[in-house]
Amino acid sequence: MFEERKDRRRANRAFNQGEGVTRYRMQQKMISIGDDYWIDNDAGDHLYKVNGKVLRARRTYKIEDRDGHNVATVRSRPLRIKDSMEIEDGDGHRIALVKKALVSPLRDRWVIKPAEGEELTVEGNIVDHEYAIERDGYKIAEVSKRWFRIRDTYGLEVSAEADHATILAAAVAIDSMAHTDD
Repeated sequence: MFEERKDRRRANRAFNQGEGVTRYRMQQKMISIGDDYWIDNDAGDHLYKVNGKVLRARRTYKIEDRDGHNVATVRSRPLRIKDSMEIEDGDGHRIALVKKALVSPLRDRWVIKPAEGEELTVEGNIVDHEYAIERDGYKIAEVSKRWFRIRDTYGLEVSAEADHATILAAAVAIDSMAHTDD
């Protein structure tokens, strides 16, 4: 047990120091149905385009690579008691479900339930874009506004071990659900 905690602390410290992570730049409050925006790397190169689509009563966002190939689709699940969104791969297969787990005044808890593999937990200040995504206590992604001085922009760091498309799609889903009143 002690060794496991020690390993977890060491791995999270390495993540925090930027070892083996990719940094993306995303727009804050950019999720508006019908709007499109780019997800850039930290050098400012466009990597993915997010298309907000109006399809029936669902919020839908298509994430495409630079060449226009569909990488993931994020869809709301209408008529559900808890707000949740599904993430599908480019072929339409469900790869994850993102949903709010617990509401508290200062911190939100969300979960990302992959179709395969371990559940991911999302904790922090979602509204202010300051949160971490963890798998079994190991940080695999972090969202923060502190890396960028550009207004309405936040960063997303993703570890090499994580599925980047799923993590980016989950961030789009969380932002969409957290900012429905904007």
